[in-house]
Amino acid sequence: MSENNASNPSFARWWRQVLFVPVLHSKWLTADAKARLTNRVTSAERGHRGEVFLIVENHLPIQEAYYIGCRERAIDLFSDYHVWDTEENTGVLVYVNICEHKLEIVADRGISAHVSPTVWRAMCEKAVSGIASKKTEESVGELLEEVGQVLRQYYQLEDNPSGNELSNTVVFLK
Repeated sequence: MSENNASNPSFARWWRQVLFVPVLHSKWLTADAKARLTNRVTSAERGHRGEVFLIVENHLPIQEAYYIGCRERAIDLFSDYHVWDTEENTGVLVYVNICEHKLEIVADRGISAHVSPTVWRAMCEKAVSGIASKKTEESVGELLEEVGQVLRQYYQLEDNPSGNELSNTVVFLK
């Protein structure tokens, strides 16, 4: 997670997207892995009023990759998938970009009022380190659990409501 929301145009970033071969890098995201990660999202949402949303993307859209980086893409997806549109503004998007080996967390204003960007950044760095060690699913799962713990600190419930404002299903953008 970076503090700067503006990427510099990058020809190198664009080339990485063009040359990226998804089948070589996203083998870990099997149907079973998606189901397990969906369960981790569901688990991360227990005991609080927040919403956790996971998007895994192979690479940035080619037509945009020269101009935008992962942070801007995550912010766009935060909007596109209405993660911002929760009753108490407690939506948290976890965005994983396989090609760039990057992970971003975009938190809505309700939770951002309580949690420093440094906390989100540290969580991302820990997960990226695990991903670099070829433990992608485990690292993302642990990150989801940590996000749930942060949300529980500020939006804890005595009993977990049955309502769910956003889907828990992992979104995979090829």
